[in-house]
Amino acid sequence: MATLRTDRYWVQPVVTFVVLTSFVAYASWAAFVNKNYFVGSEAHRNLISPFYSPCLTASCVPGASHTATISWWTISPALLILIFPLGFRMTCYYYRKAYYRSFWLAPPACAVSDGHGSYTGESRFPLLLQNAHRYFFYFGLIFNVILTIDAVVAFQQPGTPSGIGISVGTVVLVVNATLLWLYSLSCHACRHLCGGGVKQFSKAPIRHKIWKALTPLNGKHMLFAWMSLVFVAFTDLYVRLVASGAIHDYGFHF
Repeated sequence: MATLRTDRYWVQPVVTFVVLTSFVAYASWAAFVNKNYFVGSEAHRNLISPFYSPCLTASCVPGASHTATISWWTISPALLILIFPLGFRMTCYYYRKAYYRSFWLAPPACAVSDGHGSYTGESRFPLLLQNAHRYFFYFGLIFNVILTIDAVVAFQQPGTPSGIGISVGTVVLVVNATLLWLYSLSCHACRHLCGGGVKQFSKAPIRHKIWKALTPLNGKHMLFAWMSLVFVAFTDLYVRLVASGAIHDYGFHF
């Protein structure tokens, strides 16, 4: 690829490629393995992996499901869930830049020639689906609420004298939910929803205040995107290790 740049411009696309590929590989394995995603009352805990919440199928392990279940779905319940958070991230404005540069070399960096001979933008399938980002954003908010409830429920410690306590798993689920909210609230679609369509802020003072509050978060959207991506995988891994008996979830009850 033609360029006059002499710096190591290729490092960032390579790192992005490695991290995203690793996440997709791990998330795919975790979704299909269909076990060790819930730590229940036998361990005096109530921890569920974010990849499996809400657990909607009749095949969910006892205690993992708190909603109506789908009886005809016989494979991993995670496959019903991940399409929505994955769709939100895949269509995210920042992630588009990240994987366009690292996977498609379109272009790999500023002042570097594109790896393709033609350019059609996002006017053709499948990139036409990028326009669905705002709708995936709404679904993402629903899942954020669910994972926040999971974080609150994680304070439960069934079988202990008080039934309530704090463990490492509790902290992990709380941090995960917090990072996902920061990622969603810093999203460009969120900022536009709150104030992007306003032509005169003086006539919409409440929306103006919300827009101003979200603007600093929007400036850190890239940071929250990476932090939430890595931590949601770590959360699944932590719950998985506890559920399998590989590690103990240390904590205390009140």
